[in-house]
Amino acid sequence: MSADLELVPMLLGDMLYEPGQQLRHVYFPTTAVVSLHYVTATGASAETTGVGHEGVVGISLFMGGDTTPSSALVQSGGHGYRLERRSLTLAFNRAGPLQRALLRYTQALITQIAQTVACYRHHSVEQQLSRWLLSTSDRLPAGELVMTQELVAGLLGVRRESITEAAGTLRDAGYIRYRRGHISILDPIGLQTCACECYGVVKKELGRLLLQMGDSQVMDANPAPVPIQTPRRHAVSVT
Repeated sequence: MSADLELVPMLLGDMLYEPGQQLRHVYFPTTAVVSLHYVTATGASAETTGVGHEGVVGISLFMGGDTTPSSALVQSGGHGYRLERRSLTLAFNRAGPLQRALLRYTQALITQIAQTVACYRHHSVEQQLSRWLLSTSDRLPAGELVMTQELVAGLLGVRRESITEAAGTLRDAGYIRYRRGHISILDPIGLQTCACECYGVVKKELGRLLLQMGDSQVMDANPAPVPIQTPRRHAVSVT
């Protein structure tokens, strides 16, 4: 399968697929982060989960379908590997380590989506933003994320003013630094206490499933798979 993988740039704002569109490729992000989200008939949207170096975008192609009602938007630019549908199907149907890894990741993805739904329904914007910052930081190999406040608000399905207010509260608590649109996580442990339990539940489940994979990574041809990391001091730019 390695020969069929194509390293491609994944630029901020790129739409990898839209609702109802026939999927032709799966993507394995390496340094990019992709947001999976749903858009309503009125144009409102909300993120169901993010995908970074730990996962794959386009699970419909090996789960029995070729379209999806969701969209996949690059929320942090970088690179990833792209694999054509036919090559993926051939590799998946061999019922080897790749198939097992993809199915385990799909189980983790279902957990993330279900937890996100509960989070939107029962937790405050401040808790949601804390969860989102920690999860995004985990998926970034280095550097900073550049994203508009409107996009963050759109991903969480709230008003921009709500994001500004929540970020100000976290700043006053000393968990983050927020100045001129830049957010730096100063106290990741403190930020975890502000986040809802959704962050820990998803992180634990993903870590458990990845550990079960052993030597077989979700993308076994990735020359430098990056393990799930604990939250660290990290800069996130929101303009």
